[in-house]
Amino acid sequence: MNLTASDIQSIRRWIYRNARPLDLARWQYHFEGGGQEAVLAALAAYQNADGGFGNALEPDLWNPNSLPYVTQIAVNIVEEIGFRDGDHPIVRGMLAYLEHGAGFDGTHWPTIVASTQDYPHAPWWTESAYDWGYTPTAPLAGWVLLYIDVGAPFYEACRRVVGTAIDTYLFGTMPDGGAYRSVRREGEIKGLARMLGFLEAVGIAEAYPLAEVRRVLQQQAARFTEKDPAKWGQYSWRPSTFVRSPESPFYAGNEAAIEAELDYLLDRRNAEGVWDITWAWGAYDKAFAVAETWWKANLAIENLLLLRAFGRV
Repeated sequence: MNLTASDIQSIRRWIYRNARPLDLARWQYHFEGGGQEAVLAALAAYQNADGGFGNALEPDLWNPNSLPYVTQIAVNIVEEIGFRDGDHPIVRGMLAYLEHGAGFDGTHWPTIVASTQDYPHAPWWTESAYDWGYTPTAPLAGWVLLYIDVGAPFYEACRRVVGTAIDTYLFGTMPDGGAYRSVRREGEIKGLARMLGFLEAVGIAEAYPLAEVRRVLQQQAARFTEKDPAKWGQYSWRPSTFVRSPESPFYAGNEAAIEAELDYLLDRRNAEGVWDITWAWGAYDKAFAVAETWWKANLAIENLLLLRAFGRV
């Protein structure tokens, strides 16, 4: 079963009617030959004067102030379109923010920021709701290494973060004595995997035991992935949480699960032709109604990219 041309047109119409400018530009980039600059121009609307990102770029987090986690979302979008120009104002701004304005203490960027409580947000953005570990620190540290000169203090600080993250993940223990590798969130697995990719892009992968880290990440992804389609209608880590293409390091062993999920997606489009999200805030009802539409646009793009990667389009 595949998406038909008619199916894609119905998704396209929904995007054009409902998506925010950023997601429309992403749609056009991925599916209509649009350019990087249109995506970057739309993304810039969420960047603050200090170079960081806020302003509900992450739909579940409406704090207008710059936040490290939301800045990581901006990094993901820049990477999504294959853009790596260190002289671009967006990139320069993010680097300045991460070095000087993001609360970096030499080991972590903070995930939870107190001012978030003053604005609409999902419940998991409350203080101490989760131990976020190396989210968003690991991918941010790896990304910085793409642009900062070797030997610069910030470069060396990020190298230390990368080394500590790897050592802690492989050999450290949790406060309760358990192995650290029992990660807390799917974002930590994906963030560590992104960090490894940045190390390879920088050309310093040989300095780290990347094969071992990947092996452990694969074990963790397998442990937490929900493979029962009957449970996919609620919030869960579906196979595509980690497997986005056949080239994914998490694909081996999940071939059948991914095919089952692709069938599931093709069968679960709603009456509007797109997909519903599987979570709610339980508060801030008016804000959530807006965020839900933003998420549906993002989900439509992500699902269509996934279906295309596996030849279902």
